[in-house]
Amino acid sequence: MRCPFCANEDSQVKDSRPTEDNASIRRRRQCASCGARFTTFERVQLREVTVVKSGDRRQGFDRGKLEQSVTLACRKRGVSQERIDQLVSGIQRQVETAGESEVASSRIGELVMDGLRQIDSVAYIRFASVYRDFSEARDFEEFASAVQDVGADAKDS
Repeated sequence: MRCPFCANEDSQVKDSRPTEDNASIRRRRQCASCGARFTTFERVQLREVTVVKSGDRRQGFDRGKLEQSVTLACRKRGVSQERIDQLVSGIQRQVETAGESEVASSRIGELVMDGLRQIDSVAYIRFASVYRDFSEARDFEEFASAVQDVGADAKDS
């Protein structure tokens, strides 16, 4: 593992333990060259998945990018990092176990929206505003009222 401080490729694992959700292994490492300590995470990857973006562009599935988007949507909303990790892990698992080597970015976006809708309505609207490319305040109003209507229907049931 390459040291993030000096770029030396020789490091030693000092401690390994599973994360709280048992979805990955946390490893504390120490660089053999500069002595700096850093943490890495090891996760199971079931298969290589390519994301098909608009314009038929393709790139490898990046869990970090997905996690960053969800974290940004949940910023200052009181959603725990553990809950975000669970959502991202669930989406990653769905993508990897779908049996396809390619997945449309729109499918991933819908999975994120479904997950955020259950966690926090404001985070859901934030993500939707970028994902659905809201261009005017009216777009927010219409989407937010639809979210409120769905919430009211669920309470009436």
